[in-house]
Amino acid sequence: MLFILYSLNALLMIGMPIGLGLWLARKTKAPWRLFGIGVMTFIGSQVVHLPLNAGLTFLFKAIWPSMQPQSWHIPFNAIVLGLTAGLCEETARYVGYRWLAKKARYWRDALMLGAGHGGIEAILLGGYVALTFVNMIVLRQMDLATLGLTGDALAKAQRDVATFWSAPAYLVLLGAVERLFSLSIHISLSAMVLQVFTRRNGGWLALAIGYHLLTDATAVFGALSGWSPLVIESAVGMFALVSLAMIFSLRPKGEALVPPEPEPVLISGSPQSPRLASGRKADINRQLDESKYT
Repeated sequence: MLFILYSLNALLMIGMPIGLGLWLARKTKAPWRLFGIGVMTFIGSQVVHLPLNAGLTFLFKAIWPSMQPQSWHIPFNAIVLGLTAGLCEETARYVGYRWLAKKARYWRDALMLGAGHGGIEAILLGGYVALTFVNMIVLRQMDLATLGLTGDALAKAQRDVATFWSAPAYLVLLGAVERLFSLSIHISLSAMVLQVFTRRNGGWLALAIGYHLLTDATAVFGALSGWSPLVIESAVGMFALVSLAMIFSLRPKGEALVPPEPEPVLISGSPQSPRLASGRKADINRQLDESKYT
């Protein structure tokens, strides 16, 4: 049973974002290019995010080399980690809209870009989960002592393998559930950053960073505080529900799910059909007539 569940967990983590992208492309006609830009914004954010976290860890250890754990360490770490994630990822999303997807200004565009940004994270984690699963299958079939492990290292490896294969069934699929919640959050964040351009208000970027900080800090605080996985995922699930409400509330009233195609631009002297030419001429004549009374 666990063999099937572990396999399903990895497949769902990898397959859900791909399926979401396919559905969005079919339902909204959003271009796959936006999914790819979302992938690029996530990877670009991690190029900065991971070294930044490593540098801050080194800095804090240098400042407090021998300090014993204090009550404020857990919330401090949660806030710092949430802030770095928000700053790096939401700035990357802004860069994506500003320079890589200059024409992506519709609600559907935010959905596809968010699916790509959160989707590649799910796919990479799903690949890691699948690799871990394969390793555990191999380790289960062999004598761990043949790996050269002895003493505490051998005992720990044996415990890890035993724990993996004795996990409660309801916990095995939590990875896929978390990625589903995370996709909702990422899409809402992409919709929020889009407002910077559609409403011409940079405050939306700050709001997205703050919301990202809140969601990540809550999960990190729970993990460091020893909350059970179900409690942590319940908290993330609440954020996912709020995110869904935000996604639909940020859809402009009256905006079609599939925006209309732009009208063809007619250049003087270029070949054009008689119908288009006569229609354009009629528009020009109408505008001239109307201008007489203005």
